[in-house]
Amino acid sequence: MPKNLRKSPAGKGPRIPATKPAQVAAKRPKVAQKAASRAPLKAAPDFAQERVVRALETIAAHLAAQGRPAVERESFERADAYVWHPDGRLAAVPRVSRVELFLLKGVDRMRDILMENTERFANGLPANNALLWGARGMGKSSLVKAAHASINADRKPSDRLKLIEIHREDIESLPMLMEKLRDANFRFIVFIDDLSFDGNDASYKSLKAVLEGGIEGRPENVVLYATSNRRHLLARDMIENERSTAINPGEAVEEKVSLSDRFGLWLGFHRCSQDEYLAMVRGYCGHFAIKIDDEALEREALEWSTTRGSRSGRVAWQFVQELAGRLGVKLTAT
Repeated sequence: MPKNLRKSPAGKGPRIPATKPAQVAAKRPKVAQKAASRAPLKAAPDFAQERVVRALETIAAHLAAQGRPAVERESFERADAYVWHPDGRLAAVPRVSRVELFLLKGVDRMRDILMENTERFANGLPANNALLWGARGMGKSSLVKAAHASINADRKPSDRLKLIEIHREDIESLPMLMEKLRDANFRFIVFIDDLSFDGNDASYKSLKAVLEGGIEGRPENVVLYATSNRRHLLARDMIENERSTAINPGEAVEEKVSLSDRFGLWLGFHRCSQDEYLAMVRGYCGHFAIKIDDEALEREALEWSTTRGSRSGRVAWQFVQELAGRLGVKLTAT
């Protein structure tokens, strides 16, 4: 008799197979497996929520790209200066905050070079992009704005240069701005103030492509002027870090340092001497008709610079504002 058959009660009826203990045991784990499969469901809401957030972020990115305004032609007749916004807007600046060119002391050589380059560009001749780098407060951005105003002083409205400032954090939208300016009837100085790059910031690549190397290149009617406290636009510790961590240190450093090489003009600004600082102060006082004894002016100006720990055009201007306020003189040109 086969071992897997057993008799029915009272020895009657058909023989039925005996149930093996292993088969019964095999059914029990399924219940346990079902219970176990339910346990991870407690963490499922968090995972599902994360997936929903990612999906929403993706949809938002696509909608932003589709909703980006098309580049439209601008008349550029509203003003001589504009501020660029990355959503495609150019905000007109009716009155530029600037100082007169002759009030910038101690930067004569840099002034003459930049003026010559700007005048050539305004006349339709080849001109270089310019990087104004060096000591803070020495008039780098003031020189750019003063040069723009000086060039436009005797020009007809149709021949005026347009100054467009783009903020450092909006550099990635620079190609869109170039597209907007390419077919315009005016010539433009695109101005980037206090330009520098930190950490893993890769937006400098957009600037490199615009300066040189891009398939379209810089439009013929655009020149870029940038100011920075750094000659190579990078902090020294960043350069050293690139050397120490890169597989090929030379190539890693060259990729970022080469950005400053794409500016044809490098104009270095250095700390001014005491005589240059006092000349700045006297120039401002004469321009705004601030009456004070020269000996007292010199003594107070030097004391002011000592308390600030530096001498620069910015420090001179701050002292003149303090002096004018104390003497009740409004800072309006005579």
